[in-house]
Amino acid sequence: MKPRALFVLCATLLLTCFISTQAVLGQSTNDSSQADAKENETNLDTQLYLVIASNQAGADEKMPAVLEPVLKQLRSSLPFKSYRLSATLINRVKNGGRLNLKWISGPLIEPAASTSQTPSFNEFRINVLRMVNDAEGRAIVRLDQFSFGARIPIQTGMSVAANGPSAPIINYESTGLTTDISMREGEPVIVGTLNAGPSGEAIILVMSAKRALR
Repeated sequence: MKPRALFVLCATLLLTCFISTQAVLGQSTNDSSQADAKENETNLDTQLYLVIASNQAGADEKMPAVLEPVLKQLRSSLPFKSYRLSATLINRVKNGGRLNLKWISGPLIEPAASTSQTPSFNEFRINVLRMVNDAEGRAIVRLDQFSFGARIPIQTGMSVAANGPSAPIINYESTGLTTDISMREGEPVIVGTLNAGPSGEAIILVMSAKRALR
């Protein structure tokens, strides 16, 4: 084969290989971009359960079935006599998004003289909520800067009136926690326990999250 013909053939082969490589790279980039876009549009349904543990004797209130494994764990590890579900907060968050809630509720830990004038002031925040895969390929939900705080009414005494009935003295005390956690998708986990109230009651935070169906 003449040198010029050989040169043309080699150049043609190199150009063909270059075009094929660019097409493959372009397809891979498009597939990766589509996968990233799909992941970014994923929504997660989150559930925060506020469980109140008490040293007062009494039967446990009926809990949602999803919390039965958690309740079993609490009974085996904490010395409280009874548990009740105070609140369930359900929210939808975009994968990679954040969540911030503030609300007023009845007293989480009820003082002896609790009324509608002694509510609790609560705040729940997640700085970043993201779904990732662990080393075994299982879906893990990561919560960066999970934060819960509450200002709860505590009865600290009774006022003495010269003429008329005595009145309870109610002070507001702050409690809360901030942490980073990871958990398996759809499995509720105990985030933390906050002791509150002079009677030794506690607020137990239980969290779960899973991909939204639609």
